[in-house]
Amino acid sequence: MADIQDKTKLGSPSPGSSPRLARKEASPTPSGGGGVSPFSQRKREAETLQEAITATALPGDPPLLPGELLSFIAHDITYLDPFLGARTGSLYITDYKMYFKSPSDDKAEEYILHVPLGVISHVEKMGRSRSKGENAYGLEIFCKDMRTLKFAHKQETHGRRGMYERLQIVSFPISYGKNPFAYSFKQSYPTNGWEVYDPVRELKRLSVGAENVPWRISETNSDYSMCETYPTILGVPASVNDETLVLASQFRSKGRMPVLSWLHPVTHASITRSSQPLVGASRKRSKEDEDYLSAILKANKYGKKLYVMDARPKINAYANIAMGGGYELDEAYPNMDFSFLDIGNIHVMRDSLSKLQDICYPDVDDQRWYSSLEATHWLDHIKTVLGGAVKVAEVIERQRSSVLVHCTDGWDRTAQLTALAMLMLDPFYRTIQGFEIVVEKEWISFGHKFSQRLGHGDRNHSDDQRAPIFLQFIDCVWQMTVQFPYAFEFNEHFLVTILDHLYSCLFGTFIGNCEKQREKLKVRVKTMSLWSFINSQLEIYKNPLYTESIQQVLFPSASIRKLELWKGYYLRWNPRMRPQEAEFERCRHLQVLIKLVSTRYMMCSMILM
Repeated sequence: MADIQDKTKLGSPSPGSSPRLARKEASPTPSGGGGVSPFSQRKREAETLQEAITATALPGDPPLLPGELLSFIAHDITYLDPFLGARTGSLYITDYKMYFKSPSDDKAEEYILHVPLGVISHVEKMGRSRSKGENAYGLEIFCKDMRTLKFAHKQETHGRRGMYERLQIVSFPISYGKNPFAYSFKQSYPTNGWEVYDPVRELKRLSVGAENVPWRISETNSDYSMCETYPTILGVPASVNDETLVLASQFRSKGRMPVLSWLHPVTHASITRSSQPLVGASRKRSKEDEDYLSAILKANKYGKKLYVMDARPKINAYANIAMGGGYELDEAYPNMDFSFLDIGNIHVMRDSLSKLQDICYPDVDDQRWYSSLEATHWLDHIKTVLGGAVKVAEVIERQRSSVLVHCTDGWDRTAQLTALAMLMLDPFYRTIQGFEIVVEKEWISFGHKFSQRLGHGDRNHSDDQRAPIFLQFIDCVWQMTVQFPYAFEFNEHFLVTILDHLYSCLFGTFIGNCEKQREKLKVRVKTMSLWSFINSQLEIYKNPLYTESIQQVLFPSASIRKLELWKGYYLRWNPRMRPQEAEFERCRHLQVLIKLVSTRYMMCSMILM
């Protein structure tokens, strides 16, 4: 049950290293008020806790990352494993992880449970001090990665209080005015992941700004005054001046006017992205916005129409009219084709994932599995998202026409569609480095609200703005790797690692909601990039079946008959559902065999010569 980081030995301390202890400090009151009693009111209890840690800490328990501090230890706690039964041992809480260890005995092997604190969604008390029944008193920990963990405490010691309060403070640092652990992590890597993506370099790779290419690089948003949630560097039609850009942005929700995501190297058919137009009930129009979309159409000499694909169901787009939004009016935009892709909003996706979690952990009902899975509608949503991206790619490749993609604000469903379509159209994005650039460009720089959607360090687990939008994107990518096993340089382990650190808060990659906020938080200066970690050990993330010569456009099937539940992620915590050999281990063995065959081939070639 060890975390994926255990398998890759991330930042493991040297054997026998002694745990470092956190300094005593008063715990601030959460920003929301109420809930947890501050330790400052119980100074003597804190001192007693530190004395207990000093007296009982064992060398090497738990293994600590560079910069990680131990802050809580409890012994004689029982973890209620739903598959292997109750295990009694010691629990360690640091400022990064919760680490439970049960020693081996005559009946069972050593047992280790490793949970990054960023994965924890919320903690609830289980039973009362006088509850009857074995293991009826303790804590229940709900995780963002499909797990629910239960720990039982002895009732007579009231031991759960210290664990509960410490978990609240270290698991939700933002609510207590502190930074996530990424700001304390001190590991060094041979590569700098922050240098993977350079917006100017990527736009030039797409030939933006080159001779006879009708697109240019704009720095109109260099101070974020035009659009707070867009990056400073944008690709725009060369025929549109900066003044028109500013005026056009005022007619789009949050100022998110159409900007370039991808450009076809031959036809110059483009994928652009934006938010909804501010049409409203009075059916407003904007000459600048209309001229801007016309310029996008004319930048592609082969396309006779500009296809505007609205990710929302039409009824949702119509409802936004009452709130000042809406969709493009047919009469205002000639030579354009409008369609709705019927992708549900964040609330629909959150409810669907919650239902999926209920059937995946801890119990899997074999008799009702397919009907239960169908009732979650998770695969239906994956089908709709993937199918929408296929439509975008088909228009670009087969009709040689340009596409504008948007939803309400252009930072959720829009990112799903543009990123997936780019993977289908451009083989560069199917490499490890290329995929990292897609994530940096379409998700991070263009303002997907990672901190809000994932609730990094925030104790308000019932926030209705949380949603698994990026998880759905990675699921769709996995579906593509299954259908085209030779077309992607990366393997499943690569995707799972990204999702693990999406929540872990070990790296700064997914901290913040937009580029402007990340600059304010100094994320690139004070934290490490996930890509530094991944790119320092590329071999374990490579697909041994990858064939670099596959350069064609991919059109995956979005039929429900072709889609599968991603068992390697959603069911990985269930030992009865996991394969005996881990996927990344299988890839590693295949890599070794490939090198062996290659070496023998070279030797035979030399002999024949």
